[in-house]
Amino acid sequence: MNIAFFLLPKHEVIHLTLHTTLRQTIEKMEYHRYTAVPILKDDGTYVGSVTEGDLLWFFKNNREVNFDNAHRHTLAEVPLKMQNKSVRIDSNMQDLIRLVKVQNFVPVVDDTDKFIGIVRRSDIIEFCSEQIFKEVNSR
Repeated sequence: MNIAFFLLPKHEVIHLTLHTTLRQTIEKMEYHRYTAVPILKDDGTYVGSVTEGDLLWFFKNNREVNFDNAHRHTLAEVPLKMQNKSVRIDSNMQDLIRLVKVQNFVPVVDDTDKFIGIVRRSDIIEFCSEQIFKEVNSR
């Protein structure tokens, strides 16, 4: 089995750029009910993932920034506290499992570090659960 089996492709993944405003970020995260979203450079390279916590800490530590002027500030200004690591599409499943244990999703990149999608922790857990139940039921 390889990582591609679990891949949710880029065109199905909400992602942002460093130029996305904080207001747009908050609105997208709220609308989709996500607590973290991948950030890409203009060329499609994975930068990191912004979390609700990153945004909260940024607003707390920058009192001049608030929701009313959040459209004037971009994600490029926000320090990312969590470093959601990515895996290459040709990585082994052990690398994926190691990351999915500590991340809700694992960004997947190609051999040029271009973002191609994510693997969700919930999909891995669901797959493992199905395998366990198949094994138990086959006894």
